[in-house]
Formats: sequence, C-alpha cells, structure tokens
Amino acid sequence: MGRAPIPANSDTPATASDWLIALGEQPADEELRDRFDAWLAASPDHRRDWAEISRTAEALGQTEPAHQHEWGEFVRQRKAERVTESRTATVGRRRRRTNVIAALAVAACLAFIFGGNLMLRIEADHMTATAEQRRVHLADGTVVLLAPESAIDIAYDEDARRVRLLKGRAYFEVVADRRPFAVQVRQVEARDIGTAFDVGLDARGVDVGVREGIVDVSAARVPEAIAERLQAGDWVRVTTTGRIERGRLPADQVASWMQGQLVVKNRPVGEVVDALRPYFAGLVVLRGAALADQPLTGVYNLADPVEALRAVARAQGATLHRISPWLIVISAD
Repeated sequence: MGRAPIPANSDTPATASDWLIALGEQPADEELRDRFDAWLAASPDHRRDWAEISRTAEALGQTEPAHQHEWGEFVRQRKAERVTESRTATVGRRRRRTNVIAALAVAACLAFIFGGNLMLRIEADHMTATAEQRRVHLADGTVVLLAPESAIDIAYDEDARRVRLLKGRAYFEVVADRRPFAVQVRQVEARDIGTAFDVGLDARGVDVGVREGIVDVSAARVPEAIAERLQAGDWVRVTTTGRIERGRLPADQVASWMQGQLVVKNRPVGEVVDALRPYFAGLVVLRGAALADQPLTGVYNLADPVEALRAVARAQGATLHRISPWLIVISAD
C-alpha cells in the first residue's frame, strides 16, 4: 500500500513550521519521518529552529485555548501559504529570521488546537483559568487562594491533611486542627505550624514564602536535602537542578500577587516572565538563555500583563514583538 502524500503539497516541507504541521497530521508515516530526519541533519539552522519550535509546542501543550477557532483559522491560512512559499522561496538571513517567527506562531496555533490539560482536570479538585483567582474553603475551614492557571488536589483523612499543588501557585490560611497540614509540590513539602504561606511551582523550581507564623520546609530527594524552618518574611526556593536559594523580604510582600502586583528583587528575568505568563491569554516566548538569566528588580501590574512584559523588556534593553493577540516574543536582539 502506498504512503499518503505530505499534507498541503507533495514537496518536502522546507521550514520547521511546515514540518510541525506535516508530522502532526501524519505521525505514523515512516517515510515522512525519514525525510524529516534528513532535513534535520542537513543544517545547524534546521536543528536550532526545530528545537525552538518544539519547546514552544511543549510549553503550549499544557494550556487550553481561549480562542480555539481563531487559531484553527490561522493554521489553515498558514498551510495554504506554505504552497505559495515553496514556489517563491528566497534565501537570506532575513528570510530565515522571518521563518523562525512564523514557526513560533504556527507552533502556538497547533499546540493550542492539539494540546490540552485533560489529565490535570482529572487529577485536580480545584483549578483556575488564565487571569482568574479563586478562593477555596476546605472542609476544616482552611482557606486556599488559587493564583491564575493553578491546580490543587485535596487529600484529607482521619490522621492528616494534605494538599498537592499540581500547577501554578496558591496561598494557604490554615486553621488549627489536631491533624498536621502539609502542602506537597514535587519533592518539596511545606508543613504548617499555624500560619499563612504561599507556595509556587514553575518551570524553574518550587518556592515557599511565609506571610504569618511558621512553616517547616523539607525535601529529601534533592542533591542537598533540606529541612528549613521559615518565619514571617522568609522564603526558600528549590530549583529543578537541586540548588537551594534562601532570602527574606517584608512579610506583606509575600504573595503580592493577591493584591494584583508582582514584586521582585534581584530575580532572573526568566523567573519573572514565568510569573507573568498565567496572566496573559496566550504564549510568551523568551528568546536567549543570557537574557533569561539577567537579574531584575521591579513592581509589575498583573492587571496589565502586556505592559508588565514590556517593562521587563525595557529594563533589559530587549525588544517585545507582539506577533498576534495571543503570541508575544521577547528577544535580546
């Protein structure tokens, strides 16, 4: 039996965005996969562009579209344009740069269409959407305030009260009870000693900050096992590489997101952008490891995430590109 042709035209796709469409439509086509491997091996530019578009698609695969029909129309238009582009292709650095931006846009579209958070919905007891905060009252009277794009799973029994933070960020006002109260995030556990505290999870790690009272933070399965007792104003962060960061700030600045502000002091740009992403209904791409690691201090308005991202870019001499209403690229060049 013959193999089906590549979607949209019979030629080999020419760009990373074209390959994303083709492979997404025919994931079981071995001949197509062989041609993709050959295209990938042909040039370092191909490998770099594919790595970038893959990271974008993976990031968006964990979100759900707010405007799915618009993205679908964008993909259909892009597939039609691919036919024309294959006939009129030109060479040059400017064209390659344009294709990278186009690839990011197509990755955003496809990931919004094919991605989703079904497993998270199954696992979570409570979730929030983009730019949504939600107050949750637990059975014992404990109050949890969920930040945007966050999810928790509740596990109470006769002996213990446990909450798992599955995604995002949450603030806990814990009611005293004979049973211990703990929040688990990956390998980190924050155990309440009568307090109010903030716990966050992002691509770079897990952080815990105390607004009132005392919290014990432990993590056994990291390179440097930790057992910290935090008081009001203390915070600790366990990065994905196992590094432990500690610090202090005014207690009323812990969980500043509850007041619609993001207050940061000497934090990496990548971490700040991660904190702003849940407030923007789309994708934010930060290009360049050097830019992501630059330190940043400032106060940002969460009610206007686009302007907050512009302020981040300005502070670093970077450029913000608004590719579409749902796609922003921040680049150092």
